[in-house]
Amino acid sequence: MKRNPNRVLVGMSGGVDSSVAACLLHEQGYEVIGITIKTYRYEDVGGNVGNDSSCCSLDGINDARRVCIARGIPHYVVDWSERFKEEVINYFVEDYLAGNTPNPCVKCNRTIKWGEMIRKADMLGAQWIATGHYADISHDPHSDRFILSRDSDNVKDQSYALWGLTQEHLSRTLFPLTGFTKERSRAEAERFGLSIAKKPESYEICFIPDNDYKRFMRDMVPDLEEKAGKGDIIMDGEVIGSHNGYHGYTVGQRKGLGISSPEPLYVLNVLADSNEVVVGKEEQLLSKELIAHSVNLIKYKDIEGTRTFIVKIRYKDEGAPAECTLLPDGRLHIVFHEDRKAITPGQSIVLYEGNDVIGGGIIDRMSELEHSHE
Repeated sequence: MKRNPNRVLVGMSGGVDSSVAACLLHEQGYEVIGITIKTYRYEDVGGNVGNDSSCCSLDGINDARRVCIARGIPHYVVDWSERFKEEVINYFVEDYLAGNTPNPCVKCNRTIKWGEMIRKADMLGAQWIATGHYADISHDPHSDRFILSRDSDNVKDQSYALWGLTQEHLSRTLFPLTGFTKERSRAEAERFGLSIAKKPESYEICFIPDNDYKRFMRDMVPDLEEKAGKGDIIMDGEVIGSHNGYHGYTVGQRKGLGISSPEPLYVLNVLADSNEVVVGKEEQLLSKELIAHSVNLIKYKDIEGTRTFIVKIRYKDEGAPAECTLLPDGRLHIVFHEDRKAITPGQSIVLYEGNDVIGGGIIDRMSELEHSHE
């Protein structure tokens, strides 16, 4: 179907941000189509079934529909739960079983919110897709590349979670809330007369609405006790305690270790193969180096030689300068100028140059460092 340059498919979760994004585009004269994604089946994920208000929940679907009806916008609900389970839930479970700490929102953004939405936009003849993310997109005529940048309101900036987007994704995306604060978005919701103007934000992972990761893993992995049951807690090579499942621990964790010590102890590593959790002192969490896989570059097609960028190792990290080298196998070798605390396998790193996103990747197991230059 030929794409209509004035038609935009807006991903609507039922929250304030995506609702305001749809209303703003409608006000600007775009032909808006609202779409709400059903990403999981409630009976599959368990937890707070029937009373959840997370992104993509039943409440969210109904809120999005009410907004569209009030503004005269067509609204569709699409069931992509099978694809979501394959791409996001299974990845989440497998990564935890590998001893990592996954970031499912990054995976969902690339494969579902953008990958599937663009396919749906093509079916509906829409040139654009839009979301309520706080980030910015521009086009550099010299490199002919679309650039993702931090939003000016850094408190709510969400560029970190969008590092996996491709040039095709960015070239067809509108971010109506660029430059907005959360307060301004709520004020716009009031102006549009939306009943969700004061709706609280959702912070939990959408498919774990009760925020109980251990319960979720038990439900998803019937033989979890066999795969990740009780094991040893190790410090300096000695057994100092036992755990009830290594999947319940993450690098940097201090509370809930189930061991007593005269000084605070932290999780240093989670070893799935040997079913061990390694703990130690806070200073042992410090390191300067990491390797990242699944790299996606945005601002540049390639990184030649070693370049200095600001690198974030988690969402709330402010970032720190590091020497960044793209290895022949496509992974990134990062060496920070100063020690960073709790570099966590499975989490995303994002490289910045000023406000522009250079790209990102996923932190490898620390043992990968010894093989990085082979």
